[in-house]
Amino acid sequence: HIEGDRLPVGELDGSKSDRATAIAQAFSSAGFKSRVLTDIRSHLWIKAWGNLAFNPISALTGATLGEICADSNTRRLAADMMHEATAIAEALDVRVLLTVEQRIKGAEQVGEHKTSMLQDREEGRSMEVDPLIGAFVELGQLTGVRTPAIDAVYALIHQLNERLDQERRAR
Repeated sequence: HIEGDRLPVGELDGSKSDRATAIAQAFSSAGFKSRVLTDIRSHLWIKAWGNLAFNPISALTGATLGEICADSNTRRLAADMMHEATAIAEALDVRVLLTVEQRIKGAEQVGEHKTSMLQDREEGRSMEVDPLIGAFVELGQLTGVRTPAIDAVYALIHQLNERLDQERRAR
C-alpha cells in the first residue's frame, strides 16, 4: 500500500465479524484509518470502476488521470465504460454509491497521477489486463449485459499487452 492512509475492511456477506474488526484494529494500530464496512462490495466496485476505465485508457494513451478527464473524448469513453459497468452492477444487485460523473470528478481531482497500468507499461512490466478489464468483459457475458465500449478497450489493451510481452520475451 503506497498511497493514502485509508484501509477499510469488510466481509462479503455484510456482517461485522470479529475477524474484520480485528483486522481493522490492526491497521489502525499501524497508523492507518481503518473501519469495518457492512457494504464492502459497493466500496470495492468504486475502486474497480475506476481501474476498469482509467487504467487501460492511460496505458493506451500515456495520459494521466487529469489529462484523461480534461479531454472530452477520453472522458466520454471512461464514462461509457462506467455506465456499462453500472448495468453489470445492477444485474448483480451491487449498490453503486456514486454517479459516473462523481467518480470521474474524483479522478480529476487526483490530477496528474499515472495509473498502475501506465506505470507498468512505462517500466516494461506486463499489465493487469484480465483482472482489471477482462473481469468486466466476463461479468458482462455472465449477466447478459452488453458492453461494447469495455469490449473495444479490452481488445486494444489486450493486444498491446500481448505485443509488449512478446517483445520482452524476445530480448
